[in-house]
Amino acid sequence: MSSIFQQLINGISLGSIYALIALGYTMVYGIIKLINFAHGDIYMIGAFLGYYFINTLHLSLIPALLLSMVISALLGVVTEFLAYRPLRNSTRIAVLITAIGVSFLLENLMIYFFGSNVRAFPQAIEKKVYTLGSVQISNIQLVIIFITLFLMICLQFIVQKTKMGKAMRAVSVDTDAARLMGINVDLTISFTFAIGSALAAAGGVLIGLYYNSINPLMGVVPGLKAFIAAVLGGIGLIPGAVLGGFAIGILETIVSALGFSVFKDAFVYAILIIILLIKPSGLLGKNVKEKV
Repeated sequence: MSSIFQQLINGISLGSIYALIALGYTMVYGIIKLINFAHGDIYMIGAFLGYYFINTLHLSLIPALLLSMVISALLGVVTEFLAYRPLRNSTRIAVLITAIGVSFLLENLMIYFFGSNVRAFPQAIEKKVYTLGSVQISNIQLVIIFITLFLMICLQFIVQKTKMGKAMRAVSVDTDAARLMGINVDLTISFTFAIGSALAAAGGVLIGLYYNSINPLMGVVPGLKAFIAAVLGGIGLIPGAVLGGFAIGILETIVSALGFSVFKDAFVYAILIIILLIKPSGLLGKNVKEKV
């Protein structure tokens, strides 16, 4: 039983990161039906920004986290403006290919300017391990969980209680009707990219703190897993992204604990295939019939 609780704690810590990235996927898809495959690379850039602010400017964790989120939010807005907005009326496959191209561009720019070597992420917090019976939890895990929950509560407040949040919900339902009601659709979409990118950057800083290493390709696999988490929970649904992120984190941790760590990635990808075959709308999604 103690082993189960230990793996749950480890899985929730990892799932928190997946949930933060998955929220960006699901928000953008909910607004403009775009799967932004460059989102995992925003997560990577957020980690590098956190590395710079902590290691070079010697900032503490929270200021470095906030600055990384702000700069990544601006990067998300610029990416949407330059790469996606001109293609808004194009075919979905054209936008999807562009998203993949943006992902490769960001990765190779980071490799060109900073090299491909793995960097040790500075420990902004001195690690302490607390023991509860036979279960251990570190202060870094607690920080990750608490920051993730706080950001999710802030996101829920923005979406449900603010004017921009109401605009986001309106645009996600019917873009043309929202425009007729006087909503600035372009601004709303840019705001959505900003929020999603900021959350991904927070995940990047926290995962750097957790694993103590970063590299320019670190966003590829977590980005794919976060996308699977969004699909699992129901892409386009914020609660679904959170549920999927925690579920993927816990399942991956359990698979590793059972001695199958070599196959943990394959296990996650198998979940994507199964959910697409059985319930393509995800755990919380509903099947919607489209008119031809």
